Amino acid sequence: MMINNFRKYLSSKITLLLYLIAPFLIMGQDATMEKPDGYFSETTLKIAYFFGTLDLIEKDFPVPDDVEEYKDIIYKTVDSTKLKLDIYHAKNISESAPLLLFIHGGGWKKGDKHDYLRYLIDYARKGYVTATVQYRFTNKVKFPAQLLDVKAAIRWLKKNADSYHINNKKVAVIGGSAGGHLAMMAGYTSGISEFSEEDESPYSSKVQAVVDLYGPYDLTTEYAREQSSVTNFIGKKYNEAPELFLKASPKTYITEDDPPTLIFQGTIDELVPFSQSDNLTKQLKETGVQVEYHKLEGWPHTMDLAVEVNEYCQFYMDRFFEKHFSFKSKINAENE
Repeated sequence: MMINNFRKYLSSKITLLLYLIAPFLIMGQDATMEKPDGYFSETTLKIAYFFGTLDLIEKDFPVPDDVEEYKDIIYKTVDSTKLKLDIYHAKNISESAPLLLFIHGGGWKKGDKHDYLRYLIDYARKGYVTATVQYRFTNKVKFPAQLLDVKAAIRWLKKNADSYHINNKKVAVIGGSAGGHLAMMAGYTSGISEFSEEDESPYSSKVQAVVDLYGPYDLTTEYAREQSSVTNFIGKKYNEAPELFLKASPKTYITEDDPPTLIFQGTIDELVPFSQSDNLTKQLKETGVQVEYHKLEGWPHTMDLAVEVNEYCQFYMDRFFEKHFSFKSKINAENE
């Protein structure tokens, strides 16, 4: 009798405790961050930087002692070109974790896999496995070679998942600018035989989430098709092969089974107009794909180089990954 009464008493106390803390748990899940104040133009932004009122992230720094780095791993050899990737995870990682693959920008013609070191280290310390990939540039090859390289990297990482604590069923691709374009293409072309070399591997290049930072989604717009970076990427002018511009556009492949997508875009982006992200969001919603769009007033291309924008992006990336991977980042868990 005493044991039964104690159980009832304990149960009532636990119920009361859950009732009291439930609002705080809900508040934590729905927490938001205020958008950072932007600038009137890129000129005013540059003036702010000149006078020291705009802080930029540190792009090149030593890898911290608590992070394991695997540098310049060859994932694919094409002719005489050896394509490489880097992998990072916490040294004390004890079980498999979602993989975040970062794809650098640079107009498909330049850039370095080292460019996203800030994200790579931050997310490795949050408990994820992070990777960054090298791909061939347009001075050597044209579309779709860059996409095929990214997909080959995804398959290589899945194949070698056990060696690097990767959960190969929870993979996100993240990219900015041209890297955002390639992230979308990788995410939305799963199963498209034209962009698949998967017959050579039992591992699929399918991913479970896409993060697009100011990437172009439609290369057929009048503005896009006149950009030299786009024509160099395609290898033709629009009037010579309009079908190739459509084929190279993520918008062509969006279907209801595509992975959830997180989008960041600034309104004073002079390289990729914010209408690209507006239209991407609209199409994803109309198709039934889960999408979250953060449109930041008064911020330019590569806006996440600013500390406050980078913090904002990471805040919502954290919640996006936690939601879709059912994975609580190490730092967020420790702060609760």
